[in-house]
This record gives sequence, structure tokens and C-alpha cells, in this order.
Amino acid sequence: MIVKILGPGCKNCKTLERATREAIADLGLDATVEKVEDYPTVAACGVMSTPGLVVDEKVVVSGRVPGTAEIKALLSVAASA
Repeated sequence: MIVKILGPGCKNCKTLERATREAIADLGLDATVEKVEDYPTVAACGVMSTPGLVVDEKVVVSGRVPGTAEIKALLSVAASA
């Protein structure tokens, strides 16, 4: 599983990255986390409002920081697909 955190490195982006890494560890998933800060790359993913969370090339969250429980649910669905 490849998980991308999209955003310029603001407080919300860092919070999303921390919560995502925590969720991955709690679920025991084998995932690679990538931080994408380059705006053209972020926009190419279709994210116009950061932060964004992309799981296996699918945008699952954009423009907000979901709670850890929601991130776990999103990752669980992606892992079972």
C-alpha cells in the first residue's frame, strides 16, 4: 500500500501525516508513506485544498484533517480491496 500526504508542510499537513503514520502502525499495515509538497504534483492528483490523503493513487480526503479513527477506517477499506 502506498499512502501519500499532500500539502506544503503546514501544521494541518503535519498533523495528518502524524495521524496517518499512527493509524498504519495501529493496524499493522505494510505501507509506504510519502510526503508530497510540490504544488504541481499535488494539483495533478486533483487536490485543490490541502491537506490531502491519497491511498494507492485514490484521493480519500482533501481539505481537512480527519481523526485517527476515520483514517483507520479508510486504510482498512483500502487494505481489504
